[in-house]
Amino acid sequence: MNSTKRSTSNQRVLKVSMNYKLVSENRDSLNVEAAQSLVIARVRDCASVMQKLLDSKEYLRAVVAAADAMTKCLRAGNKILFFGNGGSAADAQHLAAELSGRFLKERPSLSGWALTTNTSAMTAIGNDYSFDEVFTRQIQGMGRPEDIAFAISTSGDSPNVIRAVEAARERELVSIGLTGKRGGRLGQSVDHCIFVPSEETPRIQEAHILTGHILCELVDEAMFGVQ
Repeated sequence: MNSTKRSTSNQRVLKVSMNYKLVSENRDSLNVEAAQSLVIARVRDCASVMQKLLDSKEYLRAVVAAADAMTKCLRAGNKILFFGNGGSAADAQHLAAELSGRFLKERPSLSGWALTTNTSAMTAIGNDYSFDEVFTRQIQGMGRPEDIAFAISTSGDSPNVIRAVEAARERELVSIGLTGKRGGRLGQSVDHCIFVPSEETPRIQEAHILTGHILCELVDEAMFGVQ
């Protein structure tokens, strides 16, 4: 892009930013009635998706199968590698922490790892290779046969997630996918896939963390008994 075009583009961005700022400054506070209506609508949307989970035999079977695979992996002394982008990266870190720390009961630490937490590795791989390789290279270095590659993607089509699953298969890891209604390429690539029956990213992510918590509780119960 030449300097003239870049300058014009920057001016447009600045203009949009300034207009947004002016609109924001003219608002003293939220419209309480409208805000409450939005809250109610979103809670109902979330509840609707959760009800679909309850009614889905496919979802229930997939969750139990994934929990069984996770339990077998951890009992054998292997590890679970969680990864995803954006909100899914946060979920990866959350679930890895539930295993390595604890979930509901006092018990030994379990081997859960998030491939999103090492910023040096992420930026080095992204810089030296490409962002599409940030999880693949880590799986190639850390993954061992019978470990689990746990991929989280709302769309199921994130290139770096798909490449990592392919690398996991090459290294004989078991793969689990957590995705949305369509599942994308992820749904066709993993050994176990949990589909959330929604196409809206916020609703999928809300169901993802519920599902993750259920998986952790099932693992706790299977390995250490109910307390």
